[in-house]
Amino acid sequence: MTPQAAARLGASTDRPSDVVEASAADTVRVLLVDDHRLCQSGLAELLERSGGFAVAGATGNPIEAEQLACTQAPDLLILDMKMPQLDGVSLLRRLRAAGVDAPAVILTMSDTCEDLGNALRAGVRGYLLKDMDPQDIVAAIRRAAKGELVVAPAIAGKLAQVLQSGAEPPHDKAVKLTEREREILRHLSSGKSNKAIAKVLNISHDTVKLHVRHILAKLNMTSRVEAAVFAVEHAVADHPTRVA
Repeated sequence: MTPQAAARLGASTDRPSDVVEASAADTVRVLLVDDHRLCQSGLAELLERSGGFAVAGATGNPIEAEQLACTQAPDLLILDMKMPQLDGVSLLRRLRAAGVDAPAVILTMSDTCEDLGNALRAGVRGYLLKDMDPQDIVAAIRRAAKGELVVAPAIAGKLAQVLQSGAEPPHDKAVKLTEREREILRHLSSGKSNKAIAKVLNISHDTVKLHVRHILAKLNMTSRVEAAVFAVEHAVADHPTRVA
């Protein structure tokens, strides 16, 4: 991250105009992982001044990040992509293996298709760029915390390219799904959790998990986010992925 971009995150001394008052129960506890201290402190200040967020921890060390994620149980992970010890996607996979299931948002300077694709396949909830307007970053993180899939406007056009590269024709993939699987995929695309889908469809949580595994296998994908974005791109879903 450039010093200029980092400085913008904490530049304002006034409370943002879109500040949200939230009770302790509604506060989203976030873990920030970025090896740039200026970015850490700037984003932490920006989120807390915006209301509705509390920083559960901030670090640039992957080992410490794993410890914090396991002990602090954050509601949301905000990860840099390019870090010297471990990149954000590799760290996310380590956290998942350790049993950390909090949704993750990548906040990075990288706008490459390769990094975007790797992040989507790892199951991130959002992919944002550090040179976005600070208030747009906060708004996108807030939507991600509510279950929406968010992508920086500057790279939104790369989604189709990322998801279609090396893939079989989309309609051939979609036709493999049963009506129930399509229904669940539509709910996935709106950001619903397995428990929320189970409640809406009046089926068990385990049944939803089984359907999700079948959907990913049939689409030859590895993450819910990848499947959800595919659904939006190919009109399987009713709800579009939000562009931040």
